[in-house]
Amino acid sequence: MSELDVTAYIEAQGEPKRSTLLAVRKLILEIEPSLEQVIAWNSPQFKFNGKYAVGLAAFKNHLTFSPQSPEVMAAHAEDLAEFVTSKSSFQFGVDQVLSKELLSKLIKARLAQF
Repeated sequence: MSELDVTAYIEAQGEPKRSTLLAVRKLILEIEPSLEQVIAWNSPQFKFNGKYAVGLAAFKNHLTFSPQSPEVMAAHAEDLAEFVTSKSSFQFGVDQVLSKELLSKLIKARLAQF
């Protein structure tokens, strides 16, 4: 599974999910260009040095971003207060591109765990 598979996953989504996922993926890769794109758990995931770092997923009425770390989620609870959160991910609107500032905080915190 590769970048082509991630692109296929995103392209298979209807609008506005497709545009939002493309924009969020672009931001993720701007923040950390070395991330490897794969499909795992039936959704786009980004690996760092062979380990799963962050992921995206599309659902019927929302999208999710996962730093795959309860510690990162807890440390950034204030930044995530407006979102529906779970132990290691949060939901965002199908037409809501996450800010580069928020993604940068979460991605850098997650990569610091490796």
